[in-house]
Amino acid sequence: MSQKTSKHEQSISSQTISLRLDDVLKVGLGFVALISALLLLVIIVFLGFEAWPALIVSETNTSGVFSFFNHDGWFPLEGKLGLLPMLWASLAVMVGSVLLAAPFGFLCAIFATFYAPPLLARAYFSMVSLLAGIPSVVYGLWGLTVLVPLVAEWQPPGASLFSAIIVLALMILPTVALTSRSAIAAVPPSLIQGAAALGISLKGIVLGVVFPAARKGVVSGVLLAVARALGETMAVLMVAGNVVNTPTGLFEPVRVLTANIALEMAYATELHRSGLFVSGLLLMLLVLAIAWIAVRISREPAHG
Repeated sequence: MSQKTSKHEQSISSQTISLRLDDVLKVGLGFVALISALLLLVIIVFLGFEAWPALIVSETNTSGVFSFFNHDGWFPLEGKLGLLPMLWASLAVMVGSVLLAAPFGFLCAIFATFYAPPLLARAYFSMVSLLAGIPSVVYGLWGLTVLVPLVAEWQPPGASLFSAIIVLALMILPTVALTSRSAIAAVPPSLIQGAAALGISLKGIVLGVVFPAARKGVVSGVLLAVARALGETMAVLMVAGNVVNTPTGLFEPVRVLTANIALEMAYATELHRSGLFVSGLLLMLLVLAIAWIAVRISREPAHG
């Protein structure tokens, strides 16, 4: 009887310790989440504070916030801080690179998961993981010394929207491939086994079972790639040409918002400096919108 009592007491004690550890972990994770939220808030407040002089109507900025969308050019010395050409260029580079990287990244994940031998699949994703860790300046250096001269022989001047799209697509493709692989791996094996038992072909399983079930994860990975594409600076700066110009063709030189900040922040003053912070605030709002879309998608019921 005493042994049973002792075991019961030990069980209660272990459960109590486990509950305490759970409480400590809950408090610790809540604290980390709070710090992250406060850090995001501090960044937004800082950007808003620094951008405020350019957002309000003043002697040097008669249109206020509308001045950034009333002008088609960026001429800080003349007080013309038009962001539209660089905004369109940023969106064009982002859309073009995602349109290239998203299908190829998903197909890479499908190939390595369902078609490649296990040894080849492991080696393949080790290589993809390595590509994801290469610094952006290395991609930019390759683009500047290899891709841009090749494009220049075809369509001068070489440094253009097209070059930026290609380099950025190569950069974000590993992100799409790795997140798609994780989403596919999360599909319940019973779904795939059940489809195979019904005699459905591998192509039918991939398109009719795996993709619908993994759709949320794949889309979330694509949105993560979109956020990276919007925020990329160095690689795009090295291959895009850096001409403030509304893109009307693939082979025109352009300047994106991030590159503009990197090029001019070192010497910008007063309204010019505030205008650069407006660019940063605009990029932050775009990324927040993408994050909101990702959260909405993650809350949708899965179908598969």
